[in-house]
Amino acid sequence: MTNHQHDELNLSQKFLRMCHRNWRRSKVADSMGIDLTGQQLLTRTLVLRRFLRRALFASDEKYVGLLLPPSVAGVVTNAAVTVDRRVAVNLNYTVSSDVMNACLKRCGIRHVLSSRRLLERFDLQFDAEVVCLEDLADQIGWRDKLAGAAEANLMSLDMLERHLGLNEIQLDDLLTVIFTSGSTGLPKGVMLTHRNVSTNVDAFARVIHFRSDDVLVGILPFFHAFGYTTTMWSALTLDPKGIYHYTPLESRQVGKLCREHGATILIATPTFARSYIRRCSPADFATLEVAAMGAEKLPSDVSDAFEQKFGIRPIEGYGATEVSPVVSVNIPSDRMQNIVGPTRKEGTIGRPLPGISVKVVDLDSGEELGPGCPGMLLVTGPNVMKGYLGMPEKTAEVLRDGWYVTGDVAEIDEDGFITITGRISRFSKIGGEMVPHIRIEEAINEMVRAVADAAADDEDDNEDDDAIRVAVTAVPDIRKGERIVVLHTELPFTPAEICRKLSEQGLPSLWVPSPDSFRRVGEIPVLGTGKLDLKHVKDVALEEFQAMV
Repeated sequence: MTNHQHDELNLSQKFLRMCHRNWRRSKVADSMGIDLTGQQLLTRTLVLRRFLRRALFASDEKYVGLLLPPSVAGVVTNAAVTVDRRVAVNLNYTVSSDVMNACLKRCGIRHVLSSRRLLERFDLQFDAEVVCLEDLADQIGWRDKLAGAAEANLMSLDMLERHLGLNEIQLDDLLTVIFTSGSTGLPKGVMLTHRNVSTNVDAFARVIHFRSDDVLVGILPFFHAFGYTTTMWSALTLDPKGIYHYTPLESRQVGKLCREHGATILIATPTFARSYIRRCSPADFATLEVAAMGAEKLPSDVSDAFEQKFGIRPIEGYGATEVSPVVSVNIPSDRMQNIVGPTRKEGTIGRPLPGISVKVVDLDSGEELGPGCPGMLLVTGPNVMKGYLGMPEKTAEVLRDGWYVTGDVAEIDEDGFITITGRISRFSKIGGEMVPHIRIEEAINEMVRAVADAAADDEDDNEDDDAIRVAVTAVPDIRKGERIVVLHTELPFTPAEICRKLSEQGLPSLWVPSPDSFRRVGEIPVLGTGKLDLKHVKDVALEEFQAMV
């Protein structure tokens, strides 16, 4: 099959072909001990699809909720719903019941497929029927098993595609709805098509140069676009094997999984990488060749510590749910092939993936800016979402003439490498100057981590060492318009000492918060993805500093 013919296939068709190419080869596995070949993966997918279609879903039921952690069961269920030509909506199990039900209502979801183990862990109430996969095991009868096995093992690819109606799926048909993290408000349902996700998977695989013997670690939740696209659909449509553990927070179990299956590619966040540095042994990541980090800025101290312990220097990439999600990535030197010019620059988020274009425009005029000039980052390409489900006004705010407005402030150098300098929602305008919250936050975090690392003792291993300790935001101020404030947990310095150290580091005086702008809180609000819950942070700050507002 030519590359052009491959590109014209939808994801369901690519899934069938992947299973046939890897018929006898281990394809997906997890820490629960499940390990399936391509043949077994296809058979289980079609058996489950047949049962769900016959016993559970109405013929007009388009959207199906999935509340499952990264696991073989989660992969099979996503595949089964997709090849049944329905829209799988992976739901965030860390949100409140109110937010969950708002997502269900937005999609009109009638059924949520989940697991009893997960439901026992999270106290959620659903405005939909919840079905546990464990309960289905006894309900799937021999007729479903026999028919599904016959479809998988006896039908040719062409016959199976026609039987399932997969040849009728268009590339611009809706594949999934992924709800944004909700860090700045209620989640928005991002509509991603087969083309969006398929082209993003292929472009990412091309620059990382996936090999058939690669083993891809799937620890990011499937409700997170990074996990959904790069660790699930890469395994479902390409030759690398996918291995899964239901939470990235269990460092030692993640390390054990990687060691047992010979992991070669780890996709994670810097927050999770810190935990692996502390708790995983070099033997756990002995076979690792690529450690790709996204979803937050990759600090140099994390890269240094990871490389020192595991012999692999992490690479940084960038993306957003609305762009399926990967936009750019640095490329490790031993993976680059036929690439002109530099492939990696520390401190940047790399260059755009093939087929994706970026530009930076002036925050006020919207005029395109030249190299080295900071402005709003815009992205275009086949990975740009269809829009927000049922929210045309919100869609119009971020999609302009085919370009997605990221909300991130960035600059692009002469070689095309992108550097993120801040997020527009994380700036304050004080005295006519734009003050970046994240730069202040990073400076405080660096001094706190230096003390924590110096005091670290392997015999005193504490999961809380990796918790976020500082969040910088702003509250209204009668005199200055806005005031920079700092929420924090226990810190090794007083606010006055921190302010003095910030000034000594050369931060402009407008950027340095006053000592009375610090408040200690029980914990810093975070989302299920490990990122700051900016909306909750703002609410807490307004409550703490209400006398100043």
